[in-house]
Amino acid sequence: MPRREPRYWLMKSEPSVYSFDDLVREKRTFWDGVRNYQARNLMRDEMKVGDRVLFYHSNADPPGVAGLAKIVKEAYPDPTQFDPKDAHFDPKSKPEDPRWVVVDLAPLKKLKRFVSREDLRGAPKLKDMGVLRRGNRLSVQPVTPGEWRAVLALGGVKSG
Repeated sequence: MPRREPRYWLMKSEPSVYSFDDLVREKRTFWDGVRNYQARNLMRDEMKVGDRVLFYHSNADPPGVAGLAKIVKEAYPDPTQFDPKDAHFDPKSKPEDPRWVVVDLAPLKKLKRFVSREDLRGAPKLKDMGVLRRGNRLSVQPVTPGEWRAVLALGGVKSG
């Protein structure tokens, strides 16, 4: 079976909840709490081991891309959906028929320069980037190879 080229993603997290520095410190995490069907479907059906991730700090001052990560384990049931004590508990989800999934991420590198949302807006190559579209609130979204390279250039890194 031929190897596929890695795909690129942007994943949002509020740094007060889980930051890129937290990921660096922990070396690996599962991306839990996604409760949007479109984002869930991307994680479940599209994300593969080796795919690259722009780790985006949302609801921050300023919001923007803090670092690069990679997918290290493909989708499996989100354990938080079954825990009544967890904020992400879903009483309609059952272990025999889970609704929600997680993927595991590991850090690749911190950007030399944080790339703010305004930096993204100011880059002509990023004018169509999903995270900049009005009303786009998806916490997981695809990024084109050209957008990936443009963000890396803004962040002062050559590859990721």
